[in-house]
Amino acid sequence: MAGRINDEDVKAVRDAVPIDAVVSEYLQLRNAGGGNLKGLCPFHDEKSPSFQVSPSKGLFHCFGCQEGGDTITFVMKIDHLSFSEAVERLAAQAGITLRYEEGGYNPAHQRGERIRLVEAHKIAAQWYVEQLDSSPEAETGRKFLAERGFDQAAAAHFGVGYSPQGWDHLTRYLRGKGFTDKELLLSGLSQEGRRGPIDRFRGRLMWPIRDIGGEVVGFGARKLYEADTGPKYLNTPETAIYKKSQVLYGIDLAKKEIAKTSRAVVVEGYTDVMACHLAGVTTAIATCGTAFGGEHIKILRRLLMDNGSARVIFTFDGDAAGQKAALRAFEDDQKFAAETYIAIAPDGMDPCELRLAKGDEAVADLVEPRTPLFEFALRQIVHRYDLETPAGRAAALDEAAPIVARIKNTATQHEVAVQLAGMLGILDTQFVVRRVAQLARWARDRGGRGPAPASAAAQQRAPHSPQSYAAVRAPSGPALNLRSPAHRTERELLKLALQYPQLVSPAFDAYGVDEFTAPPYAAVRQTIEEAGGAELGAHDASAYLARVREAAPDDTVRAMVTELAVEPILRKTVDEVYAGIQLVQVRLRAVDRRIRDIQGTLTRLGPHADPAHVAAVQNELWILQQYGQALRERGADAL
Repeated sequence: MAGRINDEDVKAVRDAVPIDAVVSEYLQLRNAGGGNLKGLCPFHDEKSPSFQVSPSKGLFHCFGCQEGGDTITFVMKIDHLSFSEAVERLAAQAGITLRYEEGGYNPAHQRGERIRLVEAHKIAAQWYVEQLDSSPEAETGRKFLAERGFDQAAAAHFGVGYSPQGWDHLTRYLRGKGFTDKELLLSGLSQEGRRGPIDRFRGRLMWPIRDIGGEVVGFGARKLYEADTGPKYLNTPETAIYKKSQVLYGIDLAKKEIAKTSRAVVVEGYTDVMACHLAGVTTAIATCGTAFGGEHIKILRRLLMDNGSARVIFTFDGDAAGQKAALRAFEDDQKFAAETYIAIAPDGMDPCELRLAKGDEAVADLVEPRTPLFEFALRQIVHRYDLETPAGRAAALDEAAPIVARIKNTATQHEVAVQLAGMLGILDTQFVVRRVAQLARWARDRGGRGPAPASAAAQQRAPHSPQSYAAVRAPSGPALNLRSPAHRTERELLKLALQYPQLVSPAFDAYGVDEFTAPPYAAVRQTIEEAGGAELGAHDASAYLARVREAAPDDTVRAMVTELAVEPILRKTVDEVYAGIQLVQVRLRAVDRRIRDIQGTLTRLGPHADPAHVAAVQNELWILQQYGQALRERGADAL
């Protein structure tokens, strides 16, 4: 194992790579006010954005699932990396050379497994491109691309390459780059042969499959020779970095335009993605050897942000297989907030064929949304029944009505129910409308049975509100009473201490842990003290937050620190006056509590108590009453 990464280098990585730039590689972020950004959480399903990023603090926090942390934590969680692997990846992006405290600079063979597999794919992709560009053998591949309208520039843009027909060309090349046989087999680039590892892909055109962050994680390989007895398309097997249900071909090129236009075009193959992008449809993506499903939807939803104007257009071949794929896509339609449409080219051509036959404009015209996916699904169902008979019409209605009942927009649902009555030839349209409405109501009732998860209620609230935190937070000690003015003020003061330490220092550092009545807040106050106090943050904000998070005794307190560091302040103008009000309110309530305690003590002492003791208690009571009066009259000046 390599030694521990030098602490100064870890800090340099945190400072060099902005958290919003990293997070934006995976989901769309929008302004959340107060300098924060928000988006749909990549760590749990949600309909309204509760995931917030604070670029100035270098932190993220989800008010729905409570995941939070800094840039390194985000990369660890999103890509399932170890701490060192995440630091190494970010360091590579920032051009920072890492030092290791037990063993000098990190040798290549000692780096994390995932990093190594990604590096192997990156080198393999470059090598495949070189083969396509310069190898005489690759002429077959170049001809294949040219026949489909793709020149050398197009191939270079998408990183298309060629794998030679020999048994182990790539395997030997990667060995020369320092990769072990075990790494080559784990990567899926090689497979076991009779005498050791051999190339998995031989004599094929190679499309690099990249994750949403742009890293090559696998390949799609197209057969070129009749002697090749393998399938037409061969993909990388499931590996530690490649899960076909969780990747979309072209997403690295399309993600910015998808987020910008709130529109995505789902096609069926690699050449279709190329054809669409070259025709100006730069939101095109495709699945990789599997049906479009729930994990793919999660990727798109983070980019589309589920706004009402979002559109997802599926293009399928007009044959039976294409129609089946469209119906399968419709089964997941309700997982989208976006409207879904289907586009089928004339004569059953795919986008690549359409571009060749009719040009770029025909491709751009094809993907203009025309037919809603639910309408296509209805027509496919209706066509299977004999509508000339009452029994046929009734059977078709039984199968089609539940589909109409699933349409999200109630006005659209009513209109389509009327259309369905016409498609079926049922004259009593209100009968069909009532049937659909009944099914929709039953579906809602079924969905509402049993106790609702806490997060469902939380998602209806503002994502940054304290109430949403209380609704979903797992119990850990006494619950926060967020209707309590005291708890609200304590929370606000801690947020100021973490986000604007210069406004509350040095007064805040004189506050005792017992002045915070909510145990979670008291734990955060203690953590700030152990990290060196808020005054430290007034001089070096980024180092201060990192130290506070590191000083947290456990993950629960660390999560609370992150949450408070990201949650917006409840006032638009954050200044010394506002900070002073919070300082005074917390201190004044602590003084009032102590006064009540002392008054109770005097009552318990009674008339027979030691006069000296009574005098001391009375003196303390008088001092506190005077201090409380000064706080009320002079505010922060009395602190």
